[in-house]
Amino acid sequence: MRSLFRKFKEGLSKSAQSIADATGGLFRWAKLDASSIEELEEALFAADFGYETTEEIIEETKKAYGKDKSLRGQDVAAIGATVLKRVLEGSEGVLEYRDDRPTVICLVGVNGSGKTTTTAKLGSQCKADGRQVLVAACDTFRAAAIEQLKEWSNRLELDIVSGERGADAAAVAFDSWQAAKSRNKDTLIIDTAGRLHTNSKLMDELSKIRRVLRKHDETTPHYSLLVVDGSLGSNSIEQARVFHEKFGLDGLIVTKLDGTSRGGSLVGIYRELKLPIYFLGFGEQSDDLQPYQINNYVEAVFGLDAEDESEEE
Repeated sequence: MRSLFRKFKEGLSKSAQSIADATGGLFRWAKLDASSIEELEEALFAADFGYETTEEIIEETKKAYGKDKSLRGQDVAAIGATVLKRVLEGSEGVLEYRDDRPTVICLVGVNGSGKTTTTAKLGSQCKADGRQVLVAACDTFRAAAIEQLKEWSNRLELDIVSGERGADAAAVAFDSWQAAKSRNKDTLIIDTAGRLHTNSKLMDELSKIRRVLRKHDETTPHYSLLVVDGSLGSNSIEQARVFHEKFGLDGLIVTKLDGTSRGGSLVGIYRELKLPIYFLGFGEQSDDLQPYQINNYVEAVFGLDAEDESEEE
């Protein structure tokens, strides 16, 4: 079984490779000089770490180089990792479950971000942790989304509540909470319709889902998580800001990081909005959604070897 760090390392390999390629393999063997610092700066921008974080890493690197001209690439990677860990301090989100009622997790985001598959994968994660899970197919705008979640639920042996295409999404959410309660489920995960953050009508539907859920339990949803496509990079910041303003977000799930060289994008989003990150998605398998951990993320994206790489999950 792959260690958790290895999953991060494999999932973020394109970002790590992109940095390595842009710097001529700087982190692996080259001694530092003025031109390689420039190359590093360009590579960090390309990986979408954002201006502020990139400049902090470059400034720390220049300081270290000023003191030690024999500085090597691996030393620079360690500097970058140290800066990144400082920037990301407080970014780890951890789900805490209610003891006396179903914990409701609502996934929101734009079309194509991976909400539906993430709903199923998160359900599988919760089930593996010993929780009793129900998923709700509240993306009633797309029949394909309902069928997709049904297929995933069958494959992963998850209970599901769904409506017909065109049904009132809030009504399906209301029914799903009742079903979770009556079936003694302790975790309810709701897949909502993808929507542009600029579409006020669809954003209002999210508010309706929240109002209807609160007829059952005024604290719901306990977690509203925005599913963000990591390949969009810093373009996701405005999207996240609007969802946060209009719906209220508790955190993020960043998906599709295995297919992009822009693995630094979550740094900019966290730095801008201070929303914790709960999970990262690295592929299509159910276990490719992994709890976000700062150390694993940082060391994987800089091509470092975590001490626990050889440990099994």
